[in-house]
Amino acid sequence: MSQNTQQTGLQMTPPEVLDTDQRPAVGAERPWWKKYYPWYAVVGGTVLFNLLYSFPHYFTTDSQASRSPIDSSFHPHFAFLIAHVVTGNLALVTMMLQAWPHLRRTRPEVHRWSGRVYVFGAVIPTTLIVLFVLVPHRPNQGSTGLACSAVLWLGTTLYAWRKARLHRYAEHRRWMIYSFSLALFTTYGRVVAEMILNWGLRVNTEILIEGTSWGAWIINLLIAQAYLEFTARRRSKDLPAGRFDPATGAIRQ
Repeated sequence: MSQNTQQTGLQMTPPEVLDTDQRPAVGAERPWWKKYYPWYAVVGGTVLFNLLYSFPHYFTTDSQASRSPIDSSFHPHFAFLIAHVVTGNLALVTMMLQAWPHLRRTRPEVHRWSGRVYVFGAVIPTTLIVLFVLVPHRPNQGSTGLACSAVLWLGTTLYAWRKARLHRYAEHRRWMIYSFSLALFTTYGRVVAEMILNWGLRVNTEILIEGTSWGAWIINLLIAQAYLEFTARRRSKDLPAGRFDPATGAIRQ
């Protein structure tokens, strides 16, 4: 008999595997800007603004109400634009459901179904409409940046879905965060445009459109990368040491 079998009154239990949303306890409460839900509320307010901004102008048969230029030589253009607005806003709503930690922990089936809607009912159709309909039938200003963001959005989303199918959830989370950052690309552009119009600022429209078509999604991706590194280091036991692993989104020594 081994020594382990002679011991009594001891119950060996496997170490608990922490959920990715659990955080280690700390002695003092974190400042508000390090918490999740204040920033979640900010993004939610931006999504709500986008809904109120977009829908009133496109649920009509009058193409003159469109905020985007319409190619009169391509008659279905306005119908495709409406489809893009609907699927794009559906992506934002399902994105908020995907990023809600409480829903992910307590209603995993809702999380999975909202993810499927996000990928197949929103991102895929809206990016294909952008690439094959809207970009070819719009002025040149901002078209290249818009097309690049659509390709990256589609690619990161499909890659994240693939990682989820393989049960590689840490990588799935990382690529979904990239996808979410790209989903918010045009939303912030609309906020900036409204601020400029309401404040009466004089800007070159062509430069503004070209700059936001590149700058918005590049800045969003940089913010997403900074968030991933910040949360990875916060989960690590040795906070000062190690560097960010781009393959897994973890801190490696």
